[in-house]
Amino acid sequence: MDLEKGKKPSEQAAACRIMQVKDKLINLQPVVRACVFLATAVAAVIMGLNKQSYSAVVAIVGTRPVTQTFTAKFKDTPAFVFFVIANAIASGYNLMVLVTRRILQRRAQSLAVHLLDMVILTLLATGSATAASMAQLGKNGNLHARWNPICDKFGSFCNHGGIALVSSFIGVTLMLALNLLSAAANSPRSNVPGQ
Repeated sequence: MDLEKGKKPSEQAAACRIMQVKDKLINLQPVVRACVFLATAVAAVIMGLNKQSYSAVVAIVGTRPVTQTFTAKFKDTPAFVFFVIANAIASGYNLMVLVTRRILQRRAQSLAVHLLDMVILTLLATGSATAASMAQLGKNGNLHARWNPICDKFGSFCNHGGIALVSSFIGVTLMLALNLLSAAANSPRSNVPGQ
C-alpha cells in the first residue's frame, strides 16, 4: 500500500536512518580523536616540563645564613613519570590513527583500532588516576605517616601538575566517548532489517 502512494516501506526507512546515524558517528570520530590528541599532548608536555626550585635558610652559622635549594620535578615521582609516558603514548597513538585513518576504513581494521582504543583508554585512565593520587598527597600530605604537604612551598609545580591532570582527564573522557562512538559505528549490520 505504501509503495502505491509513493512512500518507502517503514523497514527501508528505518534501515536508511540507521545507516545515516552510523555515517555521522564515523564522521565524528576524527574530530573527537583530534581533541584527545590535543588534550593528551598538552598533559604530557606540561607535566614533562614541570619543575620548580626554591631556596630556604636551613641554618645560621655565626651571622651568616646557610641556604639550600630544593627542587621538585616530575621525574622524582614514579607516578608522574608513568603519567607522562601514558599521555605520550595516547597522544602518539591518536596522531598515528588520524594520519592513517583512510587506510584503516575496512571493518576488520576498524575493529582492531577499536580494541586498541580500549587499551589506550585503560592506560590513560590508570596514568591519570595514579598521578591524581600523588597530587592529592602532595597537596594535603598524610598526617598519619607524617608526610607534609609540599604545595605550600612548590605552588607553581602543583598548579602546573593540576593543569596537566585536568587536561589528561579531559582526554580520558573524550577517549571514552570515542570508544562509545566506535562501538556504535562497528555494531553488526545484521540487526538492520533487509540485510
